[in-house]
Parts: sequence; C-alpha cells; structure tokens
Amino acid sequence: MTTLPVLDMARPDIGDALLAATHDIGFFHLVGHGIPDEVTAAAFAEAERFFALPQADKDAVAMLRSPHFRGYTRTGGELTRGRVDWREQIDLAAERATSDDPAPYMRLEGPNLWPAALPSLRTVFTDWQERCSAVARRLMRSWAVALGSSPAVFDDLFGDRPSTLIKLVRYPGREERGQGVGAHKDPGVLTLLMIEPGKGGLQVEHADGWIDVPPVPGAFVVNIGELMEFATDGYLKATNHRVVSPPLGEVRLSIPFFFNPALDSTVPRIALPPALAAEARGVSRDPDNVISGTFGENMLKARLRAHPDVAAAHHPDL
Repeated sequence: MTTLPVLDMARPDIGDALLAATHDIGFFHLVGHGIPDEVTAAAFAEAERFFALPQADKDAVAMLRSPHFRGYTRTGGELTRGRVDWREQIDLAAERATSDDPAPYMRLEGPNLWPAALPSLRTVFTDWQERCSAVARRLMRSWAVALGSSPAVFDDLFGDRPSTLIKLVRYPGREERGQGVGAHKDPGVLTLLMIEPGKGGLQVEHADGWIDVPPVPGAFVVNIGELMEFATDGYLKATNHRVVSPPLGEVRLSIPFFFNPALDSTVPRIALPPALAAEARGVSRDPDNVISGTFGENMLKARLRAHPDVAAAHHPDL
C-alpha cells in the first residue's frame, strides 16, 4: 500500500468501503461530504488571520490560563511521547459550563478562550464544528450498519453532549525537518482532518513502513481512534500517524476536528457478525498507553501527557 483509499460519502454503498479501509489501515480520504469548498477556504483564511495576530494577542488566550486545556500553545509547547512537537495551535472544544462532577476527567469540560482581537474566530469555527459534526454522525451510522448493528448503536454515546475538539495548527518550516507531531494514535472515536491544499507532511504507519499522505483537493483525511478499536475488539484499527515539519521557508496549516463521545460515556462492545468477529485482532495492549472504554479517561491521559505545564499549573494532584 502506497496511498490511502478515497471514499465518496455520497455513495449509498459506502459501508463496505468504510469497513475495508478502517480494518486494513484505519485511514482514508473522504469526498462527497457536502461542505462547500468556499466554506473550507474561509476556515483556512480565518486560521491565517489568527496566527498573524501579534504574539501578545495570542498569548492572551494561552492554554496555561485554562484548566480545561483550551486555548493557544506556542511552537514547541506540546509534547508527543515526551518529545517536543514543532507547531503552534489553538484548541477550541465544545463550549460548555464548568462541571461540578468529581470525576477527574470532567475537569476537561468548560468554556473556550476566544481571542478578543479576532471575534470572528468564534463565528467561523462554531459553524465549522456544526458542519463537521453532521458529517461525523453520518459516518458513525454507516459504520454501525456495516458492522451488523442498528444505525443508532452509537447515538447514545454522543447524544447532545459530544466532546468535539477543533485544532487550528500552523507548522513552521525548518531546515532539519523533523517532528512536527510525533507518532501517536488518537484517543477517541473519529477524526476529520482538513489539510491546506498542496501541503504534504502527514504520514501513516503501515506494515510496509510510513505512507506519505498528500492532500486530496476538498477531501477530509479521516481516521478512527482507539475507542473504535475498543468497540470492535480490534476489528477496526487505530493507527499511528505523524507529521514531518515543512522545509525551511514554508508553512503548513491544518484543521483537525475530533468527534468524540460525552466524557462520561462508555463505549459499547459491538456484537460483530461471525465473519467479522473471526478477523478481530483484539485491542492493542501497550503498558504505556492502556485504552479505557470511558472516553474521558483516555482524553485526560492524553491531555496531561501533551501539556505537562498546564497539568502542573491547574491539576497538580493528577
């Protein structure tokens, strides 16, 4: 395998292709999703406006100010597996009130930090969240049917409180290239990634090595997270992926959207048809990355590891 499959969401028979792609490699390109090109272009233009703000305006919404791990992170301020990622970004999650639930992972629930210098950011990416959530819900129902279950089998996980997260990410170029983001698996259910046209750098791990993933115009790169592997006893595969920094003098923008269950929800184990169950590989077992069926536990673990400065400032007990 040298390229990812391209799936058309407008096709009524997408289910079999979804299963094949996410059983074999866990990634695919998605076209026919219904989000107009002009909406995508406007999202990238807004991201560019944010990153062009004076540093003081970005630092005013620094993640260090948020116990909920929301806001801006300077280049070099995030870790993957203990190594520095070379990117700057802002994290925009589902906008909710702070929770009084004592479960540690419920500390992730709360308001965003929106930059006063760019009020349009909230409008643009609230709309983007709604559009991407609609695409994600359709995909989840297609997976459910293809796995031999009711279309609604995953609905209760998300309900009216999905844990959505948008990242606006800017990768600056550097001479030695190296780690833009280190190799990792996503801790949740589903990721829809939009990459700036013409900009490579994403790589996906496969049995034959690392596959380069150049963007397909207008397409999302879609991958499943550890919870879909958990739900299917390993029939569907969460896959390591990474980003290599652009060459010196270039910049790469991307907008990943993560569609995940409510923090306190537990993912059901799907009763697979016999033919699929026979090919289920079991859930990956990594003592350094134990997968929990409760989404909040997975997400809190990922946040504490990626942002130890925020953890130390707001959650020393964890």
